[in-house]
Amino acid sequence: MIRLLAASLLLPSALFAQANAGGLPVSTSPEIEALLIAHEGVVYARHGDRELALDLYRPKSAGDTALPAIVCIHGGGWWQGDRSNHGHLAKALAAKGYVAATISYRLSGEAPFPAQIHDCKAAVRFLRANAKRFGINPDKVGATGLSAGGHLTALLATSGGVAELEGSGNHDDQSSTIQAAVPMGAQTDFRRHYDNIEKSDPKPVGDKPNIWLQFMGARPSEAPERWKLASPITHLDAQDGPMLFITGENDNDTTHADKFREQMKALNIPEGLRLIPGAPHAFPGRQKWFDQMVEASVAWFDKHLK
Repeated sequence: MIRLLAASLLLPSALFAQANAGGLPVSTSPEIEALLIAHEGVVYARHGDRELALDLYRPKSAGDTALPAIVCIHGGGWWQGDRSNHGHLAKALAAKGYVAATISYRLSGEAPFPAQIHDCKAAVRFLRANAKRFGINPDKVGATGLSAGGHLTALLATSGGVAELEGSGNHDDQSSTIQAAVPMGAQTDFRRHYDNIEKSDPKPVGDKPNIWLQFMGARPSEAPERWKLASPITHLDAQDGPMLFITGENDNDTTHADKFREQMKALNIPEGLRLIPGAPHAFPGRQKWFDQMVEASVAWFDKHLK
């Protein structure tokens, strides 16, 4: 089980090699690029000398119209990866009528949880604070992301106003609450993995750490409240927005968010699960699967953000 869970949180480039059945690698055509206004390397938060940046895209055809915004949160087991991993996704969403921003955040080797969700929330607050600058409707903000980014997306979607997860010092007068989300390949209930994590070896394998222990900084038995805080299902309530879960058909079934979605149904929150046929965990790395993901995501955001 540990091997399977670790595989579901690997750096996308390590898993894209397994995705040949999905066809060609993902690319963004020059025609799409020409439709977009790009603001790249925009600093949205600082921690001492550390700058966190985002790349933001907006359709030229929108003129001065305020559009819904979507934050794209990259994966990589919380320990590696960067915002360029979701560059194609952000551009694809922007081409469909959104302001889309792919963001950097502090990785677990730099700072353990909750630094990562603090950064995601800071990005949302930055976009709201700069809504006029980037042509954003501040009342319509969504998020999406794969793997570790999927977990952070689900946590962002459920933890609006949770003081321990908000962070501070970056546009604190703005709300970090989002209105819709599409978590992909996401873990939503860390309790399912406690036993395996307790038994896992804390030593790194080559340059790869024990991703769970590095992210959380302690085993569940050593910091139970921290592990509870990091689990999106802990925070789910009736005020949360609609969520569509997307995952590869061949991914671990913990990414189906079955119990999480059951609770959403009980709370009358719109929810859904889309399995990409024949796809592995890193399905966004191949064009065929990427296109299916974008189609499903846009349909969801169009319904719940526009």
